[in-house]
Amino acid sequence: MRNETERPAIELNSEQKKQLKITLLTQSEGRLLMAGVVLAFIYAFWLGIRMLFSPEDSQVLAGMTATQIIFGRAAGMAFGYSLDLKHTTVIPMCIVIETISVLIFYPLFVFSWRQLLVINWLKNIFECIRNAAEAKKGIVQRYGIIGLFVFVWIPFWMTGPVVGCVIGFLLGLRLWVIMTAVLTGTCVAIFGWAFFLRQLHDQVASYSPYAAMLLMILLVIIIIVGHLLQQTHHNNKP
Repeated sequence: MRNETERPAIELNSEQKKQLKITLLTQSEGRLLMAGVVLAFIYAFWLGIRMLFSPEDSQVLAGMTATQIIFGRAAGMAFGYSLDLKHTTVIPMCIVIETISVLIFYPLFVFSWRQLLVINWLKNIFECIRNAAEAKKGIVQRYGIIGLFVFVWIPFWMTGPVVGCVIGFLLGLRLWVIMTAVLTGTCVAIFGWAFFLRQLHDQVASYSPYAAMLLMILLVIIIIVGHLLQQTHHNNKP
């Protein structure tokens, strides 16, 4: 009796895997995901090579990477500048990390939306992304592609390029339009924030060698508090 009841679940999982394999090969989102995975592997391989030849530098780069992934673009860039990294390091790293985030999270969100691939531990993240996108969709819809381009200037994770892609998806924009607007806007925004944060770092560092690190910590605290307030506001909605 148990075998009969379990058989449909096994067949369903097999069908889902087959459908997912076809999706990865034929649909644009699938190819985006594969490109993101390849780019992430190349980036991780580069960090590994740096660790072999320059362990101290690689720790700084890994720290900046982790900070940006967890707390967002502004915190990651501030972390890099607080440890005296140059524009030539911070800007390319930030662009690559943001691009990987978009190429991986956006297809996974679309697959989850279409029930092609549901990852349990990402459900809450996708729910937050969807809520943020729904809340800002009207603004982008009002100003069109320009609104989407400007939206990705916001430097905090889950309020910039990733959510911008989801807004474009909810508005029914074509994939190439979404990617062009989001990635172009992200690159321009990174250059703008890089020069702003570098100038801010230089001014703050002139007062104390520890001031730049304190500024980064303060920025992280602001991001965390803002996220908690947003989450509380969402939970208190009727």
